[in-house]
Amino acid sequence: MLTSAQVIVLATPAFLALIAIEFAVGRLRGRDTYRWPDAMASIGLGVLSQLVAVGTRFFGIGIYAIAYEQVALWRLPAHAWWVWLLALLAYDFLYYVHHRFGHRVALGWAAHAVHHQSEDYNLSTALRQTGSGFLLGWVFYLPLALLGVPPLVFASVALIDLLYQFWVHTQQVGRLGWFDRWFCSPSNHRAHHAVNDRYLDRNYGGILIVWDRLFGTFVEEDDADPCVFGTRSPLRSWDPISANLQVYRELLQTSRAARRWRDKLRVWIAPPGWQPADLAARDRKPAFDLARVARYDPPQQPARLAAAALLFVAALAATSVLLWNAQRWPLVLSLAVGLVVLALLVAVARLTTPPPAAMLAAR
Repeated sequence: MLTSAQVIVLATPAFLALIAIEFAVGRLRGRDTYRWPDAMASIGLGVLSQLVAVGTRFFGIGIYAIAYEQVALWRLPAHAWWVWLLALLAYDFLYYVHHRFGHRVALGWAAHAVHHQSEDYNLSTALRQTGSGFLLGWVFYLPLALLGVPPLVFASVALIDLLYQFWVHTQQVGRLGWFDRWFCSPSNHRAHHAVNDRYLDRNYGGILIVWDRLFGTFVEEDDADPCVFGTRSPLRSWDPISANLQVYRELLQTSRAARRWRDKLRVWIAPPGWQPADLAARDRKPAFDLARVARYDPPQQPARLAAAALLFVAALAATSVLLWNAQRWPLVLSLAVGLVVLALLVAVARLTTPPPAAMLAAR
């Protein structure tokens, strides 16, 4: 039986082909939504998240399987179609809860922010995933183990839910009428990724948008208020390590600076951006102004960009080999190849980030 990592390997050519088609369609329409340094950074973060998953499998299906064996109220039959449908619906609801947590609790946002850091919105953004989601993500799906959903069914519906969300990350598909009312669609998910006041912290649904309609978090995309993508605390870097650590670093700095122990702890569980009163009074941050948002877009040198593309292709190839063989390889070998891939991705980021002198000259 194929592992989830092997399924991702098999799906990768399809992902890349669809990205190429979206790019071509955008160019033909005069609505190109791609910048290749950003796209490589997003796909690279997806690669890194898969490498981390190889070493943290226990936090996903491992803990789930133990919980299923120890606390399941009953054992649902894995061969019954209604079990699969029930499991998919239940997983999608729990994904809504998990996703909402990722936006409304600072520690959850520290992991999830990675997915939102791109200031572009295209199919490569779908592949931009966190490397630290394994720390808490597994907690939200334990109710399925309690309900007796078999581990194989759980792993399968989780993969289905994840793969579904790939296609909604596009600006080339408009409104879809009745489909938008029931399902997560490109229009609904564009609103989710926007930093405009109207759209902030809305449309958390994975497959179904019904959960948002039920719990008051739904908003329609409005042509009069075009979506501006990214985060309100922009990353301004292509580096995959900086991307994964950005919000954790900010939370740690705020926690250290807080005077009261209560505030030092509250920083991690309060909504993102919360500060203790003493710090807020001392370090007043200007209110977010959409009109002042400027995309991170350092000038590119063709030779450096070409070299980055070659290293990026090498990183993809090495990752595919690792993911396909991870179950058979010794952990030490997987770790060694993973470190090589990480080094390649960091090198790609360095090549697509010109030296400060070049950036000043471009201005």
